[in-house]
Amino acid sequence: MVIKHLQHDHHGSFYIENDGMMLAEMTYSMSGTSLMIIDHTEVSETLRGKNAGYQLVHAAVEFARANQVRIFPLCPFAKSVFDKNGAAFSDVLRTA
Repeated sequence: MVIKHLQHDHHGSFYIENDGMMLAEMTYSMSGTSLMIIDHTEVSETLRGKNAGYQLVHAAVEFARANQVRIFPLCPFAKSVFDKNGAAFSDVLRTA
């Protein structure tokens, strides 16, 4: 699975597509230059059970590490991924 990243101004997404169809997407907004707020994650039925949602969050974590950005997971799914992987993602997690 290839995770793609698109950012325009203060909004962006990490996504998976196949033949031009969006199969999974996690959207975010930037607050300033150092805080990414993950606001929504959606995965199509064709990718359910294939760890696609986790991979989207992991891509955001890697982006945050490379760009010295903290992540606030407002999206319930992204928050659950952070909760389950606490120690592995704690370096980029921003709590309320």
